[in-house]
Amino acid sequence: MRSWSKSLIGGVAVALAVAGCAGSGGDTGGDNAQSGPRELTVWLMNGSAPETLTNALHQEFQAAHPGVTVKYEVQQWNGIQDKLTTALASNDAPDVIEIGNTQSPKFAQQRVLLDISADTASFNKDQWLSGLEGSATWDGKQYAVPFYAANRVVLYRKDMFEQAGVTAEPTNRAEWLAAIEKLKAKFGSDKDFQALYLPGQNWYSLLSFIWDEGGDIATQDGTTFKAALDSPQAKAGLEFYKELVEASGTKAPKDADEQTPEQAGIYGGGKVAMIIGLPWEVATAAKSDPKITELTGAFPIPGKAGPAPVFQGGSNLAIPANSKDQDLAKEYIKLISSAKYQSEFAKAGMIPGTSTDLSALEAGGPASAAMAKSSTNGKGVPATPGWATIEAGQNPLKDMLTAYLTGAKSIDQATADANAVLNEAFAG
Repeated sequence: MRSWSKSLIGGVAVALAVAGCAGSGGDTGGDNAQSGPRELTVWLMNGSAPETLTNALHQEFQAAHPGVTVKYEVQQWNGIQDKLTTALASNDAPDVIEIGNTQSPKFAQQRVLLDISADTASFNKDQWLSGLEGSATWDGKQYAVPFYAANRVVLYRKDMFEQAGVTAEPTNRAEWLAAIEKLKAKFGSDKDFQALYLPGQNWYSLLSFIWDEGGDIATQDGTTFKAALDSPQAKAGLEFYKELVEASGTKAPKDADEQTPEQAGIYGGGKVAMIIGLPWEVATAAKSDPKITELTGAFPIPGKAGPAPVFQGGSNLAIPANSKDQDLAKEYIKLISSAKYQSEFAKAGMIPGTSTDLSALEAGGPASAAMAKSSTNGKGVPATPGWATIEAGQNPLKDMLTAYLTGAKSIDQATADANAVLNEAFAG
């Protein structure tokens, strides 16, 4: 699924049911194409595309293809894994589907998606979002097209920064820690104040620090992955996470993530100067305090010498191998991935997956502008079918964080144990 947030976007990957090969993955569009009036079935996920966008898109597509009707069906994230597994193994598959970036490798491995390697130029590959491109590829072949994405930024109270004498947004770790000290000096007498609310299991943010140190979750050799959380670079990222937790004075639980409790609500309570979150969490915070929208600024997650790499969660578009209208499906993806429609996604607050034009996103407010700035340095989780089972269960990165932050395990033991769980999932 889209690995953004369990409750915000429904982006937690669930275990994938084993499905047999439903097709070779070759282009059979010419053989399967129906004659006479044709119906193109499109499945996009709830909340993915504004209705005004899809209405205009479908009108344009149908006008350009007389006799074709787009059967547009909005799907829910809850239960979509099983529904897709069943549909992709049947003889009545939809023609275009949206799939989360953590779902893509598993379906590609099963060869239930069409190999579109020969068509990528028509889908604007030269403008694809690099953070999603890896998840759309398997074993050297292209099975999906990046659709759109989002990444985390630091959301902060401009009024608190001003009162604390923080005159510029931090651009590196040292400046970030210095700003935290100034905030604590100004507001620390309030026992409820937190310079940065940072839960112990915010593994999305941890990845920024690991990548900034030059580490990674795993190394890849072809289609084989090996966990690498015990590398010196990954450990350095984990150590900075602990330093940030201790420096910030956060009261967030060390054994829960940013949704337990919902961090946007904590931020909206007026006692927190910063959170690491997604742009739309500002709107959630505003339910507690409507003024928070105007009071909130944003900047990219700081690294050692500039913005840190960011985890990029999102969705891809794919064509089922059993689609009866693969030729039309390709035309549909070509249209939706055009600059015309990708700019509309940017206006809606998402990073367009197939366009380097971020002007609309940059004009969408401080949080959207910060997200746009970070997007050029986006990364994803290992593009392996095994990742779905990792997020479906108890994510070992969360266990690693809690064990290390609480002192239950040394950094060596915590990373070794997390590696063992990851490697088991990768092998399975």
